Amino acid sequence: MPAAPAAPPAPAVPGVRSVGRIPVVDVSPVLEAGRWPAKAVVGEAVEIGARVFREGHDAVAATAVLIGPDGSEHSRVPMTRVNAGLDTWRADLVPDATGAWTFRVEGWSDPYATWVHDATIKIDAGVDTELMLAEGAALLERAAAREGLPSEAVQALSAAVAGLRDTHVPPRRRLEAGLAAPVVTVLDAHPVRDMVSSSPAYPLTVQRELALAGSWYEMFPRSEGATYDASARSWRSGTLRTAAERLPGIAAMGFDIVYLTPIHPIGTTHRKGRNNSLTCAPGDPGSPYAIGAPEGGHDAIHPDLGTFEDFDAFVSRARGLGMEVALDLALQCSPDHPWVTEHPEWFTTRLDGSIAYAENPPKKYQDIYPVNFDNDPAGIYAEVRRVLQVWIDHGVTAFRVDNPHTKPLEFWEWLIADVNAAHPDVIFLAEAFTRPAMMHTLAKIGFHQSYSYFTWRNTREEIEEYLEEVSGPAAAYMRPSFWPTTHDILTPYMQYGGAPAFAIRAILAATGAPTWGIYSGYELVENVPRPGVEEQIDNEKYEYRPRNWVAAQQTGIPDLLTRLNAIRKEHPALQRLRGLTVHPTGNDAVICFSRHVDAAQSPTGRADTVLVVLSTDPHHTRETVVHLDLEALGVEVDSPLVVRDLLSGESYTWDADPFVRLDPWTRCGHVLTVER
Repeated sequence: MPAAPAAPPAPAVPGVRSVGRIPVVDVSPVLEAGRWPAKAVVGEAVEIGARVFREGHDAVAATAVLIGPDGSEHSRVPMTRVNAGLDTWRADLVPDATGAWTFRVEGWSDPYATWVHDATIKIDAGVDTELMLAEGAALLERAAAREGLPSEAVQALSAAVAGLRDTHVPPRRRLEAGLAAPVVTVLDAHPVRDMVSSSPAYPLTVQRELALAGSWYEMFPRSEGATYDASARSWRSGTLRTAAERLPGIAAMGFDIVYLTPIHPIGTTHRKGRNNSLTCAPGDPGSPYAIGAPEGGHDAIHPDLGTFEDFDAFVSRARGLGMEVALDLALQCSPDHPWVTEHPEWFTTRLDGSIAYAENPPKKYQDIYPVNFDNDPAGIYAEVRRVLQVWIDHGVTAFRVDNPHTKPLEFWEWLIADVNAAHPDVIFLAEAFTRPAMMHTLAKIGFHQSYSYFTWRNTREEIEEYLEEVSGPAAAYMRPSFWPTTHDILTPYMQYGGAPAFAIRAILAATGAPTWGIYSGYELVENVPRPGVEEQIDNEKYEYRPRNWVAAQQTGIPDLLTRLNAIRKEHPALQRLRGLTVHPTGNDAVICFSRHVDAAQSPTGRADTVLVVLSTDPHHTRETVVHLDLEALGVEVDSPLVVRDLLSGESYTWDADPFVRLDPWTRCGHVLTVER
């Protein structure tokens, strides 16, 4: 008989890995085949997924492996098969420090599981009985002979080998020796792994907690302490010192970050007047986004606000109250900015010799020149990096980036990486109300957080769909920040819904995402629009707007914000983006969702569940039955459900289908903790 031909060599494609003896494919979370890292924060459970399978019918298993920033193995976790028909496996890995981590998935043949399956069937059928028992004994003998196995494990496996070879007892009894609980326990902890095949190592960036979960408060510092002299018919600007007097009130409401709109000198050329008027009256302060004047540019402080000493005092007081300071980064210039004369090549010159101002047709912003990043990228990159360092050196730990989608993405990718290499705690929030591809790619290339479409999601269907979207696979890289209003946005829902609309949207924002934000004046239910546009009348971008914070207490909103921030800090489930379940209701204006974190995934080591039932109707009372998924709440089916309302303190005993009645003025929603 001629010799069998040699097996053909496996095809080799340069740069392409072999599939491996045990294929491991569709690993997640992986961005663009590992081009960019997935994201997590310290203590966050990262859900690892993969498809692991092999030819034939032998059993396979999988392990998720986490590699620390120093290159050493941090942990390995057995993966659970969640869908046998689709060969999908999952596990949670929990990094415990910031830095550049990696992870991989190992697939392997499981000879013990294969033997258990085959031996049970054959011995019960009286087929190949002695052979199956002998094969089991040989397998467990091999398992016991491995180096480094604890003595107790060796003893358990050796006892099983002896039992399998004991011909004085019936075959079924001998089989049971190989299936005994001590054997299963040992092999769960120390499995026999044959044909181990690994996926590539994929990157995972681990950042501090505030990159995922936090509460932001936006303010225009010039409005705090601003005074009007009626006799002179002129305003006197607030300062950084007077703005600092507002910090205790913001801290008392539980906010983590106070975000300042631009504090730089403002140009006078084409300065906008009140309500974006092209006519600027004497004393109009202009838009702080028209940055730059003879007094300086992005690295300077408006003289009306004070000095760097005053800014340092503001930062110091904020930190003393437990808050960090974020600064608006708006990379645009007034015609009076020093860059315009020093570096005219950084702007776009039109055929008539004029510099192009900003436009978003039909809107025109004659007081702003956009930067052209293509004319001198090296010079612009270096200058912006220098500017950021000025503010970082003065204690700024976060930047809210204005319209990043209007600048080259390669610039942001470089800038954020360069800043974080030296200052890993600095956070970048993208104000990118734009198309999904741009918004998601900004997140992938480095932005820690992003404004979102939340502001325009108002119906039950819209909200349910959006909550599920942002809590799904995109949560591995994009962290949405929910803002009910901003200085640019006042939706019709907020214009016509009164105080109930402000309460409803605050509850939804605070519980719908780990990061949320409030624009100053929300406490006063400022909801009057400028005719024809979705922004406030007498907009603070163009004038001083001091507020009566004592009067704000009458709305009840400050107390609600305070309680919501306290609830968020008390409940780990609200500090994570995953773990969301939407529960059906019988009313199209009542939404119900829960957030759950298992004990193993919780930063406190305790499981936590928060259940939100909320009306979306700010005008009418709504009644309905809610249909709860008890398993998602961590509650046994048919068990009584004891919940406590974290807003009112009341407790209820519910079944799986409780009735709720929500009045927009007295109780627009429940935020409940599941106690049993």
